[in-house]
Amino acid sequence: MATSQDPHSPRADATPGRPALSLTSCALLFALLTWQVVAEGPLRAADERAGRALVGSRIPGRAAEFLADLGNITVAVPVLAAVIAYVSWHLRRAGTFRWWLPGLAAAVTMACVPALVAPLKSLITRPGPPGMTGEGGFYPSGHAATALVAYGAAALLLLPLLHSAYGRRELVIGCALLNVAIGFGLVRQGYHWPLDVVASWLLSAMLLQGMVLVVARLSRSTRRSSSRTPGC
Repeated sequence: MATSQDPHSPRADATPGRPALSLTSCALLFALLTWQVVAEGPLRAADERAGRALVGSRIPGRAAEFLADLGNITVAVPVLAAVIAYVSWHLRRAGTFRWWLPGLAAAVTMACVPALVAPLKSLITRPGPPGMTGEGGFYPSGHAATALVAYGAAALLLLPLLHSAYGRRELVIGCALLNVAIGFGLVRQGYHWPLDVVASWLLSAMLLQGMVLVVARLSRSTRRSSSRTPGC
């Protein structure tokens, strides 16, 4: 018999219209930031002042470098791959129908990062902070997007496996703090301007929201099909 909610799938918000509102808000904010960067508006000027101030701060560079490195593909993607393998194994062992769906959705979402970020970098061609080589291609930050999608998708996959509200809350908070720390490291080390990082967070939030919606929709279609099957 089909259940009303698949406990093993990332859950979309139950409030009607809220996912669309969240996606729209992120898209509008991303468009606003991009416009300010391209038009060299006042927000870009403030952004570059803040970036220079942070680079010149007394915050230890080694710690910031370590945090920035956590956004590397060679670090973040293997973490996501390990979580996908574990969650898929767990769901298959539990006999979950379409046990492969959440992991596949996470992998496709991760693959969308370079497919979106690389063209945006080439189109916007924002110069990097002082000391960075190249004429442009720093907006949005590929490292920040890689980190948020990889660690965020991993957290979304693990959330349904946690039975306590405390555990789920701590996982979400930990993921958020990790990504803030990575973004801070990227700016502190002079690899990106702050808005490069914020824009990547908005873009990544849209990708993760899309992942959740796709998995939830396919799970609902599976439940409807099962409810129409005799004997289910």
